[in-house]
Amino acid sequence: MIDMPLLPLIILMTSLGAAPVLLALPERSARLRTGLNLAVAAVKVALVIWLAWKAAHGVVYDLRLSVLPGLDLHLQADPLALMFVALSAVLWLVTTIYSVGYLERGPHRARFFGFFSLCVAATVGIAMAGNLFTFLLFYELLTLATYPLVIHRGTAAALRAGRIYLIYTLVGGLALLLGTLALWGLAGTTDFVPGGVMAEVAAERPAAAQALFVLLIAALGVKAALVPLHGWLPIAMVAPAPVSALLHAVAVVKAGAFGIIRVVYEVFGIELAQGLGVTGPLIAVAAVTIIYGSLRALAQDDIKVRLAYSTVSQVSYITLGVALAGPVAAIGALAHLIHQGVMKITMFMAAGNLAEGLGVKKVSQMDGVGRAMPGTMAAFSLAALAMIGLPPFAGFVSKWYLAQGGIAAGQDWVIALLLGSSLLNAAYFLPLLHRAWFRDATPEAANAPARRKISLWLAAPPMVTAGFVLVIGVLANAPFSPLEWTRFIVTREFNGGL
Repeated sequence: MIDMPLLPLIILMTSLGAAPVLLALPERSARLRTGLNLAVAAVKVALVIWLAWKAAHGVVYDLRLSVLPGLDLHLQADPLALMFVALSAVLWLVTTIYSVGYLERGPHRARFFGFFSLCVAATVGIAMAGNLFTFLLFYELLTLATYPLVIHRGTAAALRAGRIYLIYTLVGGLALLLGTLALWGLAGTTDFVPGGVMAEVAAERPAAAQALFVLLIAALGVKAALVPLHGWLPIAMVAPAPVSALLHAVAVVKAGAFGIIRVVYEVFGIELAQGLGVTGPLIAVAAVTIIYGSLRALAQDDIKVRLAYSTVSQVSYITLGVALAGPVAAIGALAHLIHQGVMKITMFMAAGNLAEGLGVKKVSQMDGVGRAMPGTMAAFSLAALAMIGLPPFAGFVSKWYLAQGGIAAGQDWVIALLLGSSLLNAAYFLPLLHRAWFRDATPEAANAPARRKISLWLAAPPMVTAGFVLVIGVLANAPFSPLEWTRFIVTREFNGGL
């Protein structure tokens, strides 16, 4: 059943249309800017809820605009797209609230919120892209929209981080452009189709199909932070806390991971990918990245950089689940795309609060911060325990399905990988919690000049998302939970490809 094909475009335009307005507003128009930001974000959430309800009842939303013969600008709100759109819309609303408090006295607010809105529009476009051509356009828009956010502070370190970010992501974007052109030339289409579009090409030219797979995964692996393409991510942590949260939880790294899901399942098809022998190397890259990211996180004293290396590790769980090539592992991968986003955004907002409220930016400075900022540290602690994989939190749910998926795929070693990763997670998160709750503040910190008390705009968002971490774990089997939606996707979207 097809209904209101323009609805995906309307959802896209809520943030895309708001961006130039926000950029044009004078700095002094704080109330108008805040009201517009919150109104647009709330409308997007409402529209996505409506869209999800319709999709769950079999309605298909599809919009095509022909560019060249066989090449369309294509938006489609399939269930997989809706999962990513819902994550983006909800966390955009939360991050917008947080950003209002974070930047209330800062410069360049119009520029920040304008590009912030454009960034979310690009993410929504990536989610609803019905083919690799449309995906590429929004993928590159995301690169350009996030650059001003990375360099927002204008310091030498920020400008250096921005340059490195652009070098990595533009090279990855060029590779994706070449891959898109190659796909169009080989298959005659760039459409995302459950089961893939490369079967005939692979039968006639298997080496070309293998090369295309490697090219596309490498291109997407830059933003997905697969080793050795991850180097930009820790450096980009000089950006403000809301930007770090956006990069890790909603936009850039998730765009790369989401693209890998589309390519494996809907450009190649998982059975064909297995037949070409490319899933094994992808599993190996994901496993190396999971362990490498955790080991590097252990050595970091800067809180945000430690969280960045944690993201390098955690996002590769998604790639691992996809490459394991089974429905149970796919459920774990898709669930982790949502769960990791909610957990990590909580931790970055909490880290921002520590920096704003106490001037604490390093692990070695965290002694006694739990008593100084109990709400913030409670949220951080809950998210950290969830990231380790303790039940009944969200992280445990996705890791459980990944482990079960490894067993179902005959890859029992995945259990050891996940256990080892969880132990490393504990090794780099539990010392932070011990310092925060069980050590007294140092004399230097206790006698330091008082900093501004954080507002409710800053204090509330991480506690709300920490609540999400608990609820989506405890109520994992409830209707319309992230886990249930991923089951729905695997059953209805990927049945042909799984």
